[in-house]
Amino acid sequence: MSEKREHPNDPLHGVKLETMLIELVEYYGWEDMACRIRINCFAKDPSVKSSLKFLRKTPWARAKVETLYRHFLEVR
Repeated sequence: MSEKREHPNDPLHGVKLETMLIELVEYYGWEDMACRIRINCFAKDPSVKSSLKFLRKTPWARAKVETLYRHFLEVR
């Protein structure tokens, strides 16, 4: 009885935060990410691990990353 539910209106469904962050950093780079989203974990000694730790416990910052990722999906 386990059916796979699809979410055609949600481009983030099934995308891990780590995947979003890695793709954004590969496309924009840390410096541009720090300009687009003004948080220290992107500006000072950035790493995927430290950024994920911050984003997972800071809902407003995660929302900004998700918004940027939605935009990224539209332009690529």
